[in-house]
Amino acid sequence: MYDNWEELEQSIMDCRKCKLCQNRINIVFGVGNKEAKVMMIGEGPGADEDRQGIPFVGKAGQLMNKAFSGLGLKREELYIANIVKCRPPSNRVPEAEEAEACLNYLRNQVILVKPKIIVLLGSTALKNILGKEYGITSARGRWIEKKEIWYMPTWHPAALLRDENKKIEFWNDLKQVREKMNQEN
Repeated sequence: MYDNWEELEQSIMDCRKCKLCQNRINIVFGVGNKEAKVMMIGEGPGADEDRQGIPFVGKAGQLMNKAFSGLGLKREELYIANIVKCRPPSNRVPEAEEAEACLNYLRNQVILVKPKIIVLLGSTALKNILGKEYGITSARGRWIEKKEIWYMPTWHPAALLRDENKKIEFWNDLKQVREKMNQEN
């Protein structure tokens, strides 16, 4: 583990821990406030993210930004990262060994950010962070506290693009995050 951002970011620059490195354009490390109270964790980069090297800049990220704006949350106040740092082919779910190869980078990001709240965007984030026994449908919208961090599992913004009905639940989950964030002040 690294005690500073420079060493952590340097350690991933030429990562070859899994096969996802073979087709990447950019490693999508993370972005935002490195001292954020709230950290958002998604699954992995898509095509737009791979091109730009920034998480959540495609259609799903734009939808997430609209939700932030409507709730008075500022993206730059949050820290946003993913389970895997390289794009899986055809945006498929990362395989277990790909996620495992990246998890220490993510754990180190969490240690350095020290968030009070972590929003788990979708099933892949939920299962890799809290455990395979969790399902997104049953855990979504319910606070889970572990090791002095509050976790809020919710839908991945990409799921909202496929199913409009999930937008209200996503919105309500983020409202809970905003309320808890305000309580933490």
